[in-house]
Amino acid sequence: MLATFFWAFVVGGAICVIGQIMMDVFKLTPAHTLSSLVVAGAILDGFGLYEPLIAFAGAGATIPITSFGNSLVHGALEEASKHGIVGVLTGMFEVTSSGISAAIIFAFIGALIFKPKG
Repeated sequence: MLATFFWAFVVGGAICVIGQIMMDVFKLTPAHTLSSLVVAGAILDGFGLYEPLIAFAGAGATIPITSFGNSLVHGALEEASKHGIVGVLTGMFEVTSSGISAAIIFAFIGALIFKPKG
């Protein structure tokens, strides 16, 4: 069990270090870094490499933003095999809708509870 925590920490930390290097060394904006990491997760899933990473690192691979790219491509490919080209469009939203909905709901609740500094 400790090995699972260790590898989740190492893999998740490595993804974060890559993002920090992109901002510090290459002077990318947070938006460019975010987009690059999402695309990297999508590419890794396209080559079938992200699911084994999730199996190995667990939350270390599912929590960082690269997992969002993985989810988009994974859902699109899964639905494309069932419904063709229409599945590509619907599959991305079907898989990621719960996470996006949760983010919107919790952001709204946070906005109701806390006062902005202004």
